[in-house]
Formats: sequence, structure tokens, C-alpha cells
Amino acid sequence: MKGVLVDVKKEFDIGDDKAGFLQTVFVVAYMVFAPIFGYLGDRYSRRVIMSFGVGLWSMTTLLGSFAHDFAFFTFFRGLVGIGEASYSTIAPTIISDLFVGNIRSKMLAFFYFAIPVGSGLGYIVGSLAGAAAGNWRWGLRITPILGAVALVLIYFFMQDPPRGHAEDSQMKPTSYRQDIRALIRNPSFMLSTLAFTCVAFVTGALAWWGPQFIFLGLSMQPDVDVSIGGVSYKFGLVCMVAGSLGVPLGSWLAQRLRAHMPDCDPLICGFGLLASAPVIFFALITVGYHVGLSYLLIFVGMTTLNLTWAIVADIILVSVF
Repeated sequence: MKGVLVDVKKEFDIGDDKAGFLQTVFVVAYMVFAPIFGYLGDRYSRRVIMSFGVGLWSMTTLLGSFAHDFAFFTFFRGLVGIGEASYSTIAPTIISDLFVGNIRSKMLAFFYFAIPVGSGLGYIVGSLAGAAAGNWRWGLRITPILGAVALVLIYFFMQDPPRGHAEDSQMKPTSYRQDIRALIRNPSFMLSTLAFTCVAFVTGALAWWGPQFIFLGLSMQPDVDVSIGGVSYKFGLVCMVAGSLGVPLGSWLAQRLRAHMPDCDPLICGFGLLASAPVIFFALITVGYHVGLSYLLIFVGMTTLNLTWAIVADIILVSVF
């Protein structure tokens, strides 16, 4: 869907309300099924569950590109959310069981590095594929190829270590009620989850509406020849560079400061959130007047926002396990 939202709106003759509903369906499906996959991942083969999720994501993305009815397209969008919920929920737990200490922090940074970079790459691939084929649907038909490769790698080559393997602990699954009760009584988990919900809200809104908002801002300027494909391509580059810098920078800062400031993890996350908010606000204000400055501010805002990705995962894993 990245980089082709305007074309989707034209294809199905929908406004911003239904275009936003597509993302709402995705988010709700993800939110509902993420804890279910987390529960299953503690009790059954994580390799099989992740393979199922990647396969579902790839298949429904491909099938959605052939849907000519908005209801069916929305349905497949929800299935994509279910598929993404499986591997994004379980993958960090596998990393936690393979590594400890600063090595785990580095591996988590490497994993979460892929999210903003992959998101930016999605804009580039979607816009280029759609432009080359003259049909936005090909933007959705290219990405499942990478999903198929990931499916093969996960199912045949990925390790699924015992729970608690890296720390030599024998973890046994408890009931779902016991899990929920323990999490609710864990302030570090609850506050980190609440804060990261805010991060996901901002990044999701930028990812979904960013290119279209910039396109509309450029259209307001006189004598400007602009296309949504070109805007999506540039926006994707900004996302990739910001993710490439922000995620490892946050992890590096945390590893460097922990010896002197044991509580540096939440402080870095707080700084990232507080710094990104005004920068992104001014980016939205300036888009109708100076697009170069707007892109620069979006880059700075997304970089500071990306400082939190790997650190939050590390906080949650340490506080819960």
C-alpha cells in the first residue's frame, strides 16, 4: 500500500475517510491477533507460526492486488495485518533467547533497523513498480516475492531455541490469565507499551498520509510540476535514511551510557519523543511553502523518533523476563 494510496483512492472512488478505514482495519486486526500469536508463540513452534504469518502476509498482499471491490480489498488488508502480527510479535522473543546483554541490544537494533528501512523501501518499490507497469497494483505484486524468500529462510534455516536459552533459565508457560495479571502489575511494561503506542501512532500516520500530504502541499505552490509517484519515492528515501541512522544511534547511545547512567534507556526514549513532536509539527506547517525544509524536518523528526525502536524492545524483554 505504500506509495500508491492516491491511486487506490482513484481506483475505488473513495475519499480520505475510507482510505483511512483501510489502515484502521489493518491496525485493529494487528492489535487483536498480536497477543494471540504471543500466547501461541510461548507454547508452540515459533518457526511454524512465523512461517504462517509471512505466508499469509505475502498471499493476501498478492490477492489484494487483484480485488476490484473495495470490501474485498479491505478484507485482504485486514488479513495482511494478521500476518504481520505473527512474525513481528514472535521475532523479538527469538532474538532474546539467542543473545544476552549488549549483544542482545545490538541484535534487536539490527532487527528494528529493518522496519523503517523496509517501510521506506516499500514506498520506492511501490512507486517505481507502479510507474513502470502503468498500474499501481504491480506495486503490491512485487513485494510478495521478498515475502516468499523470507518464508523459505524462516522455515528451513531459522533456529527456534528453547525459551530462556540464552540465560540458561527453564521457562514454563503459564495460563493466559496469569500472564495478563503479571503484565498489568508490571509498571515498566505498561508504561513502555503506552509510550510505544504513541510512537506507532505517529509513525503509522506519517507512513500512511505523509506522501499525500506533501503532494497536496506542493500542489498549492505555483508553477510546480509534481507527481505522487515522485513524492513517494523521495519520502521513501527520507524514511530509509532516517531509519538507517535513528535505530542504530538509539541502541549505540544506550549501550554507551548504561555504565554511567543505568536508567538511560527510558531517558533516551523520552528525549526522542519530545524532540520529534515539534520538529514533525513544523514539517507539516512548512510543506506548503518550502518542500526542501519540510523534507529535512521530516528526516530529523523521524530520526529522533526511531531512537526508541530497539530500546523499547530491550526494556520490555528485560522487565518481563
